[in-house]
Order: sequence, then C-alpha cells, then structure tokens
Amino acid sequence: MKIEIEVVGKGVAKAVLDHRNPETADKIYDILPLEGEAIKWQEEVYLTIPMVSAYENPSPSSEKGDLSYWPPGYAFCIFYGDSQPASEVNHIGKVTENLELFKEVEEGDSILIKTITT
Repeated sequence: MKIEIEVVGKGVAKAVLDHRNPETADKIYDILPLEGEAIKWQEEVYLTIPMVSAYENPSPSSEKGDLSYWPPGYAFCIFYGDSQPASEVNHIGKVTENLELFKEVEEGDSILIKTITT
C-alpha cells in the first residue's frame, strides 16, 4: 500500500504501509486522504487523525523513517531522526523517498496524506 505525504508548500515524500501492524495499517489506508496540522516532538512529526485504534503489536522503539500510529494521542507519526516514541506505538510503514523533508517541517504546517494508485 503506497502513500504520499505532502508538507504543503515544502515538498512530498513517498512511503509504503507494511504488515508489522496490519489491522492498524489497513484502518489508516481506508480513511485516506487525511489532512492535519504538524506537531513536532524531538525528531518526529505527527498529526492527530480521526481514528481510534488499540495497540496491536506495540513497540517501545522506532527507527529512522518509521511511520507509526500512537493510540494514546490518535496520532499518525513520522520518525525522521534518532528520537524514540514517548510511549509504545504501532509501526505501520516506512518512508521510502524524501525523508529529509520532515526536518523542514514547522509546527502548524499543513500535511496531506493520500494513496498512490500507480
């Protein structure tokens, strides 16, 4: 499941949703497109999304490029650096192109997430 993450006015990254937490990934894919305001925490960008989901296969750590869902904050998370989650997350995918874009994100930037059909 390929997706595109656009930081409006700054650029586009490409990503793929994977099977580490398949139920969570499918739920997110099914509600795309999504739009929200960027929130920054350490080397992570996240946005609140209109989805409630429980922990599936929670992980206390992350790797650069991970896409995750954080149940306590109803948040879609993009880990672009070496920081770790505040608490456990459901990993749902990886950024495959233009991860460095997220270093340029500022609080309040508009983020659009949509499917790629090609």
